Amino acid sequence: MAAVRYLARYTSVNRCCIRSLLGAPYQRIPAWSAATQVRLMSGLSAQFEEAKARLLTLKEEPMVLFLDNDVKLKIYALFKQSTSGTVTTKRPGMVDFVGRAKWDAWNALGSMSQEDAQKAYIDLVNSLAGGEEKTAAAQTDSGQKYKNLLITCENGLRTITLNRPEKKNAITKEMYEEWIESLKEAAEDPGTVITAITGSGDYYCSGNDLSNFANIDPSKMHESSKEAGVLLNRFVSAFIDFPKPLVAVVNGHAIGVCVTVMALFDAVYASDMATFHTPFSALGQSPEGCSTYTFPKIMGPAKANEMLLFNKKITAQQACDVGLVAEVIPANSFQQKIWPKLQAHAKLPVKSLVYSKALTRDMEKDILHKVNDAECDRLVERWTSEDCINAIVNFFNRKK
Repeated sequence: MAAVRYLARYTSVNRCCIRSLLGAPYQRIPAWSAATQVRLMSGLSAQFEEAKARLLTLKEEPMVLFLDNDVKLKIYALFKQSTSGTVTTKRPGMVDFVGRAKWDAWNALGSMSQEDAQKAYIDLVNSLAGGEEKTAAAQTDSGQKYKNLLITCENGLRTITLNRPEKKNAITKEMYEEWIESLKEAAEDPGTVITAITGSGDYYCSGNDLSNFANIDPSKMHESSKEAGVLLNRFVSAFIDFPKPLVAVVNGHAIGVCVTVMALFDAVYASDMATFHTPFSALGQSPEGCSTYTFPKIMGPAKANEMLLFNKKITAQQACDVGLVAEVIPANSFQQKIWPKLQAHAKLPVKSLVYSKALTRDMEKDILHKVNDAECDRLVERWTSEDCINAIVNFFNRKK
């Protein structure tokens, strides 16, 4: 129960931090008296008030997940310096790592004047808003409908690129939905013969974005866990039911669910710099992606248990040796070699490929769906367990 209270406190502090940096009502900051609130309100410049309002118009996803913690803390610090001046409170205790990070960011501004802090706050908010508008415009101009994925389709080869390189392509709830929808589109598009999934940047995918956990309302933890279980079930089902050849182009490190679902792909090609890691027990969780069935079948129980139970990270060559990866290609020639290979495959007759895949996979579909259901049910229980909450809190503590 102590861990539950701690996580509840952590998420509550996070929400308060976000409210503060979004320009929340002054009464939310108990250190200010009513008279001080009135004086500050009347003294703030019109541009500063406009910046506060503009920050509120930014989408929740960029505010809570996309922005680096350093940027969030800078916004918070500038807001506090603009309205309260320099730090006058003591640094929070060791247990309050969020409070300490906020205090340190504010204290780092030193003797910056409130006027200068306001100007810096205005400039930062305007740059964030401008960046969001530029991204949205670029997506519109390029015909991209997804925020976290880049989609191309040429001569039968459809490529889905996970596109959150600044977050190592970690998967948010929104990204799960986009990934599911992109697979549905690929399945239904008559011009798509083969679908390849890869990542932008130096990671293929770092698994779940753990800020998904940090932003859960503690009073709704069980409800949120059930919703997440349904989403995960739909995500894995999209791979089980995908009718056309599906290929993973693993350009870099792969962690968590993006590794477990690889056994549901028809081929996995990896750079020799890639690694594969499934640290479920380290986070108090359990495997998913049908890996409790597919991994022992592919690599044998002993090797599967090393990964799924004991968090062993394996290299691309080790993954190839146990049958998870079809071919390992040197990193310095990976991009030059893999795409011509897949383009050649995409010239094959699509119906022949679809029917051949059905013959090799359809007999196991019912089993895979049952395994998926069981894994998701167990994860829903795990996400609300004390050992999982402790592990997640410790993870954030180490990051701070």
